[in-house]
Amino acid sequence: MPALAIRAYSATTALGRGRLAQQQALESRRSGLRRNDFGSDPLDTWIGRVDGLEDEPLPGRFAQWECRNNRLAWLALQQDGLVDAIQAALARHGASRVALVLGTSTSSIGATEEAYARLDDGAFPADLARPRVHTPHSLGGFVQEATGIRGPCMTVATACSSSAKVFAQAARLIHAGLVDAALVGGIDTLCGSVLFGFNSLGLVSSQPARPFDPARDGLSLGEAGGYALLERCGDDEEGLQLRGYGESSDAHHMSAPHPEGLGARKAMADALQRAGIQAGDVGYLNLHGTATPANDAVEAAAVAAMFDEGLHAGSTKGWTGHTLGAAGIVESVFALIALDEGLLPGTLNSQALDPACGPQLRLDNAHARISYAMNNSFGFGGNNCSLVFGKGASR
Repeated sequence: MPALAIRAYSATTALGRGRLAQQQALESRRSGLRRNDFGSDPLDTWIGRVDGLEDEPLPGRFAQWECRNNRLAWLALQQDGLVDAIQAALARHGASRVALVLGTSTSSIGATEEAYARLDDGAFPADLARPRVHTPHSLGGFVQEATGIRGPCMTVATACSSSAKVFAQAARLIHAGLVDAALVGGIDTLCGSVLFGFNSLGLVSSQPARPFDPARDGLSLGEAGGYALLERCGDDEEGLQLRGYGESSDAHHMSAPHPEGLGARKAMADALQRAGIQAGDVGYLNLHGTATPANDAVEAAAVAAMFDEGLHAGSTKGWTGHTLGAAGIVESVFALIALDEGLLPGTLNSQALDPACGPQLRLDNAHARISYAMNNSFGFGGNNCSLVFGKGASR
């Protein structure tokens, strides 16, 4: 497919605000996980919580959008020159020629939980009687108003692959000629539905997540937000690029991947084909790697079947926790850091690797100049997406 330039990108997670905070934490192997202190009756688990959201309400002009999820959307938008880059794109193309495609799994449901918990004679309390905050499209509606983007505005909600699939959706919009640029991203914040919902499925660990460790017993949940600005680029243009995407659906089970990883393999193969490269060209693979027994085993087997042992593959969930609908954008930012800085994260918290996994999985970080990086995001119901990023021709 024609490459798309990445004009700006950023992530805000439990590791800190903006790209440099992510890079420094990855480099120093400093985890952002801490014991769960979210809610009035916290589960016995570990979480990746973004500091400061409670103390930073939205600017007054956005008061109608006030909620924890939109606070994080706003906070993440203020990092790494994103606002200036968006305004430049709007000036180049016109507001109606820039799309907004965002991923989330729960959007502002935390505010809805609070509204039901505080029902006043059967009605939402006055401060939460704002219908637009209680819709799945609350995130898209808020960011559209905050940025001035007036092109197509879409929310993708395919569980954990949501903000990986936004890259594919944006590429289709641009390549079809419907728009000239797109702001993509994803935001998901902690809430009761997420914590207790995943716990009811038996997927939450009482310890920090240990991806691919033989003793792994579940995930650590996290919250995060991030964005990337995509635009057409010339054949000889320098800079980071989206080079390919692959999407598939297992349609196998509500919460378990296909036991032979068929959907995962198809997503990775399609991404490589669309990028026009071979598996051996990929220098770094950010695995979905949730630290649940089934997901890690299936993904590791799929990777071992496609890549040679020289690939550096790891999971960054031990740094940030599983940020659900924001995982795709956060881990795409990590893949872009790998390309830009030559920093290849390994896997944090794990003491050993499951012998059933292939030689591609790494615990330690590495440093190397690479030409291509891949990111895997696999969601409930087998909503899979793999992305390939690369560098411009002259880099």
